[in-house]
Amino acid sequence: MAFDKIKQLGQLKKMRDQAMQIQKQLAAEEIELEEGGIKVVITGDQKLKLLEIDGMSNARVLELINKAIKKSQEMAARKLAEMSGGLTGMLKGQGPLGGGQQ
Repeated sequence: MAFDKIKQLGQLKKMRDQAMQIQKQLAAEEIELEEGGIKVVITGDQKLKLLEIDGMSNARVLELINKAIKKSQEMAARKLAEMSGGLTGMLKGQGPLGGGQQ
C-alpha cells in the first residue's frame, strides 16, 4: 500500500514537470493579429504583450488587461482545484469511483 502512494507521488511529480514544461513553451509562443488599425500580440500563456490602436500604445491599459486576465486565470484555477478535490476524495474510496469501502 505504501508503495502505491510512492508510485502515485512519482506520477504526480512527472505530470507537474510536464505541465511546467508546457507552460514554458506557451510563454515563448506569440500570436499577433492586426485588423482595422488595431494590433494585438499575446503569448501562448495568455499575457498581452502589445495593444496598439492606430499606431499608439498605452502601457496602463495593457497592464490593467493583464491583471484582469490573471484574475480570471486564478478564478479558473480555484474552480478546478475544487473539482479535483472532490475527485481525489472519490478516488480514495470515499465515493463510487474509489472501488469500495476502506
